[in-house]
Amino acid sequence: MTHNELKKWRSDHNYSQSQLAKALGIHVMTVSQWERNIRSIPSFLHLALRCLELEGGESTKGKKEN
Repeated sequence: MTHNELKKWRSDHNYSQSQLAKALGIHVMTVSQWERNIRSIPSFLHLALRCLELEGGESTKGKKEN
């Protein structure tokens, strides 16, 4: 995934950098650095983003199992 693809994904899914960082459990500056091509994007990030898509963007932390 490239920094431009990440920006597009975030825009297409209506996430701010802060919202995406919170959903991934990382610092907002990490998302910013990925998007500005300062920090390398992990090769598995596309999997985490797909998981967010499937969950509807909601964090599973604190949710009770049925």
